[in-house]
Amino acid sequence: MKALKTSVKPLPSFTAVLPRFRSGRDTPRAYLERCIETITAREPTVHAFRTLALDAARAAADASTERYRRGAPLSPVDGCPIGIKDIMDTRDMPTQMGSPAFAGWQPAYDAACVQALRDGGAVLPGKTVTTAFACGISNETTNPLDPARTPGGSSSGSAAAVGAGMLPAALGTQTQGSLLRPASFCGIVGFKPTWGTLSMQGVHPISATHDHLGVLASSLEDTWRIASFLSHAQGHPARPPLQRASEALPRAAAPKRLLWLRTEAWARELDAATSTAFDALMQRFVAAGVDVRDASSDASAAELEASLTPAFAERCLGITAYEMRWPYRQYVERHGDLIEKRVHDRMAQAFAMTLADYEDRLAGREAMQRKVATLMRGFDGIVTLSASGPAPIGLSATGSRSFLVYATFLGLPAFSLPLMQVDGLPVGLQLIGRHGRDGDVCARARWMMALR
Repeated sequence: MKALKTSVKPLPSFTAVLPRFRSGRDTPRAYLERCIETITAREPTVHAFRTLALDAARAAADASTERYRRGAPLSPVDGCPIGIKDIMDTRDMPTQMGSPAFAGWQPAYDAACVQALRDGGAVLPGKTVTTAFACGISNETTNPLDPARTPGGSSSGSAAAVGAGMLPAALGTQTQGSLLRPASFCGIVGFKPTWGTLSMQGVHPISATHDHLGVLASSLEDTWRIASFLSHAQGHPARPPLQRASEALPRAAAPKRLLWLRTEAWARELDAATSTAFDALMQRFVAAGVDVRDASSDASAAELEASLTPAFAERCLGITAYEMRWPYRQYVERHGDLIEKRVHDRMAQAFAMTLADYEDRLAGREAMQRKVATLMRGFDGIVTLSASGPAPIGLSATGSRSFLVYATFLGLPAFSLPLMQVDGLPVGLQLIGRHGRDGDVCARARWMMALR
């Protein structure tokens, strides 16, 4: 394998430094300063941040340091520096949506997730770059491992900041592939919980029934800690909290049987090196005693692959378009060419649809959710790719969503785990779990990370 093109300064995970905070051998302020040192060195090339608020972050870190000195931290995330994707409202920093139409826009209130982090004593150094409204095509952020490549999107800045060692963690969102694909390209952990587990209040919407709030982090431990905290602190009032939520990871559990999902994109998009890397990883699982099934060896897998077709994905994109009518119609009418052509096209699609069209698509998705729930009873998870290979060269697009849309549209919990390399660049394993069984899939993820 080729060496990574850009060295990344290691940043210990927040979970790893917590014992040092408690003993007084380290402090949240000192940990933040190490983050700021890396931000100063790498931000001119990576462009991960839209806004930095380092004075406020230092004040928050000082307050956290004093709480640890007194032995009274506020929460499991007290003192943790966390980046905030710039579609999430912040009362003290602009929220600009990655769009010139919102340049300088200042909300009066925090999003629920931001307020929860503040209440828990987390440190918020800044707002991370997003593609326009989290559904745009590109932005200025570069891949921290090779600045000639995309970091993925739309959670571009969040993933790049973590991948560059600027922060231990950041918040992102996913409506199709916007969190797990950047995690794959930047060589970090990404987690998209079961749909609705974490509140999207104050996060700019795309699709009410597809938008997910999630976490990007350098370690599985920090990913789970932050998601668990948010689940209890600002979870969706109509949904149960994260299953097995805890500041500690669920105990590692080896999967007995996994379903290897290819779908048609496997033949259409994969290069030989990525396919070989995935094959080798599956062989490691088999050697460790896991029964890995695919369409050639299991009727359930074949049935699932036959159902999850591009036609199904396009029907779900129709749901997304219909649910975008507000507020995007107003943006198109008021701002015209300041709004990307992709949004104009979605509005044309949305207003060509009837309510009956939308309801038909909802019914089709619900039927597929029931079918997948039945098929998954015999498996401990689904494994596939988080992206179609290493990050592509160029910043004009953020990569293919083909391997990601199905778990998102079905609302299933999913991780991207940095378990493969191709030509010295990371490629993530996507591990998909049963609806509402996020803790169980995290236990499988922990086992997989320990196996590498």
